Amino acid sequence: MKILIPISFATALLDYSGWIHQLDVVLKPAMAILSLPPAAALPILIGILTGVYGCIAAMAVLPLAVDHMTIVTVFVLIAHSLPQEGIIQAKSGINFVKTTVARLVAAVATGLVVAACLRPDDGGAAAAVSILREIPSFWPFLQNWLTEMLRLCIKILAIILGVMIAIELMKEFNLIDLLVRPFAPVLKMMGLDRRAGVLWLTGVFFGLSYGGAVIVEQSRELHLSPKEVEKLQLSIGINHSMIEDPLLFLPFGIHPAWLLVPRLAAAILAVYCVDLSFWLRKTLKAN
Repeated sequence: MKILIPISFATALLDYSGWIHQLDVVLKPAMAILSLPPAAALPILIGILTGVYGCIAAMAVLPLAVDHMTIVTVFVLIAHSLPQEGIIQAKSGINFVKTTVARLVAAVATGLVVAACLRPDDGGAAAAVSILREIPSFWPFLQNWLTEMLRLCIKILAIILGVMIAIELMKEFNLIDLLVRPFAPVLKMMGLDRRAGVLWLTGVFFGLSYGGAVIVEQSRELHLSPKEVEKLQLSIGINHSMIEDPLLFLPFGIHPAWLLVPRLAAAILAVYCVDLSFWLRKTLKAN
């Protein structure tokens, strides 16, 4: 909560002031690389800073074709809420800059691959020059933020308590191995240590915002090596909340395969890149 509340309030103030809606100019030149119209910069930028809900809110009012929305969605599912989630991951043992840059690179690379596969028609969507926003007075805005934050905090608290109690009970009755065992082949394919199974499952099912406290606590208890921590954090940074987040984008007509497969592939590739980097370092030191 100490992380989530102040960052959420700062982001909400940026949104209220309108500054966040003017910064899309910075990303406009990059949109052409991703085969996107300039207007697509807005949901991407908002998604990077605030999360998938902000991206959805912006994307819903823009004249974007389904192919364009698919590329935006894949990008934002990988790189969203970077300030908040980067700090949570930093507390779990990975450098903030490293995980943030890795997720942005993975989002761009995956977006390029998806764009190459879809080859969207640039004329299929008109560029939105501006978005009309009704700006409420400050006190209604503050009341709305407080209400939404209270709901979010209660939801997070309930999830954290439930997960932590379940984990402690599974420890007490030696059930963790039984839970992780069915996922052993998946963990192996992902290139992850079997001991990190519970953390991986927490990230995959609950995400970093809801499952962040569990991931931080369990990362300390497991005493994973720096290499395994980095692999785990990059994997769940790119590929987390595999149920809730993709479901939010289905109403836009995006095929479920695009919501699941690109992120999973990017996470696997990132883990093997970490393995390669550690091997190269070891080889260079030996020489």
